[in-house]
Amino acid sequence: MAASNMLTRPQNLAADLQAVRDRITAAALTAGRDPVSVTLVGVSKTHPAAVVQAAIAAGLTDLGENYVQEAVAKIDGIADPRVTWHLIGPLQGNKTRDVAERFQWVHTVDREKIARRLSEQRPHHAPPLQVCLQVRLGGEESKSGVEPQELEALAGQVAVLPRLRLRGLMCIPPAEEDPARQRHWFAELRRLRDALNARGHALDVLSMGMSADFELAIAEGATHVRVGTAIFGPRP
Repeated sequence: MAASNMLTRPQNLAADLQAVRDRITAAALTAGRDPVSVTLVGVSKTHPAAVVQAAIAAGLTDLGENYVQEAVAKIDGIADPRVTWHLIGPLQGNKTRDVAERFQWVHTVDREKIARRLSEQRPHHAPPLQVCLQVRLGGEESKSGVEPQELEALAGQVAVLPRLRLRGLMCIPPAEEDPARQRHWFAELRRLRDALNARGHALDVLSMGMSADFELAIAEGATHVRVGTAIFGPRP
């Protein structure tokens, strides 16, 4: 089954990618927003480079990876200047150099030590690394992220680092069966972002929403939605 999926995805990818783009457009218009204000980040983790290249050929230019070692192999092998690479998985201290040297975005900064290492290891010839702070909503111990009450202090620490640009917040909220409850979490991240801006920050990014709930996230202001299964199918 997995092998068959790997073989057929390139043929289905263009249609599935367009279907996701159509859903983003509809959700944005329903929310009174310009669809251009929502960036689609295709989550290609565990899918082989051939499938990723098919997605790029179909027009997907923002790609998200969860695992640094897997991502490094893809980035170096594909080497396509059209692609913006986003790290959307947890980052350990011993992996920061690979990320600082290869990615354009990191959505999962959750402590000052990681941010400082990324800043120190970002090549000086490269533009600043765009970063989001991952916030743990709902207190789920299984998920990474800074606690909301510690967010303001971390934002202040990251904002002054010279090779980074603090852009916004990211979350992976608790999965709720009730759409209103799911939307509540996205509204909470927006509220936290707005509170930081009221204290002098200029954050313009909310990275939230995945295949099952990105329309709800767009309704609450998501600027980046991270979509994997709806584009690439089940993970092989």
